[in-house]
Amino acid sequence: MSSNVCQQCGACCAAYRVSFYWGELDEAPGGKVPSTLAEKVNDHMACMRGTDCAPVRCVALGGKVGESVKCHIYEWRPSPCHEMIPGSDGCNRARVRWGLAEIE
Repeated sequence: MSSNVCQQCGACCAAYRVSFYWGELDEAPGGKVPSTLAEKVNDHMACMRGTDCAPVRCVALGGKVGESVKCHIYEWRPSPCHEMIPGSDGCNRARVRWGLAEIE
C-alpha cells in the first residue's frame, strides 16, 4: 500500500460527520482544532464544518476525492481523523460510497 494513499483518496473526509469533544478546539486549553472550522453539536461535542450536512465534505479538505486531496489542517486535525486507518472498515465504507476500490 502506498504511504500516500490518503493524499489520493479523501473519501472519509467526504463521507462522515467528524464529531469530537469540544476540548479539542483551539479555544480550549491545549486544543488545536481551529474553532472557526467547526460547529457546535451539543454542550460537549463539536464537528468539522461541512460534515453535518449533505453532501458531506469537510471544510478542511482540498482537492478532488479519489484523485488528489490535502487536509489543510492536518497538524491540527481532530481525533477521529487521527483514528481513521487506511484499509479499516470505516475507510473502506467511505471508499465504496465514492466508487473507489477497497484497500486490503
